[in-house]
Amino acid sequence: MPSPSELTPAQHRTAGLILAAGASRRLGRPKQLLPYGHGVLLDAVLETARDCGFDQTVLALGGAAAEVQRTVDTTGCDIVLNPDFGAGCASSIAAGINALHPDTDAVVLLLGDQPGVLAVNARALLELLFTGEPAASGPRRRGAPGIAVCRYADGVGHPMAFTRRMFPELAGLHGDKAVWKLLEQRADDVVELAVPGRHPGR
Repeated sequence: MPSPSELTPAQHRTAGLILAAGASRRLGRPKQLLPYGHGVLLDAVLETARDCGFDQTVLALGGAAAEVQRTVDTTGCDIVLNPDFGAGCASSIAAGINALHPDTDAVVLLLGDQPGVLAVNARALLELLFTGEPAASGPRRRGAPGIAVCRYADGVGHPMAFTRRMFPELAGLHGDKAVWKLLEQRADDVVELAVPGRHPGR
């Protein structure tokens, strides 16, 4: 039986985890439900997720769950309700990780209010994880990476991809910026995908 590093990306089980649980208190209305294109921001993000070809798409909802489910076509999504959404996005990541199929090999994090992220980049992140290619601008590492991130002209941003061995750490995160701290702590496990232009969410 081939080892994980010998398998092609298509032979791995992948998942997308969309973080859309925020209540957007400062904005006064759910940011993920702001008008965008022919629908709302979250509609566009879900369309991107569907284009990625994930084996499973998990949608984490919280502060505006009922309104989101009335407004957005969530067909094909496994919805996870996060009652602790006020504690930051780490709580939604933990809820989503716990909802993944047990055979999931990698998960891609997508934000429910960033519709400009491209499916081709999410697929490329998974390619990096499964082939173990080093970052073009970074040092070569020993072993396969556990995390793949997009490196835009203005810095690192979503989407981000994580292999199964990182799931316990993702599930144990706390706070709103915890995933960024994880990237710092696990710098040796990170591979970067160079993406032209500025991050679409900034």
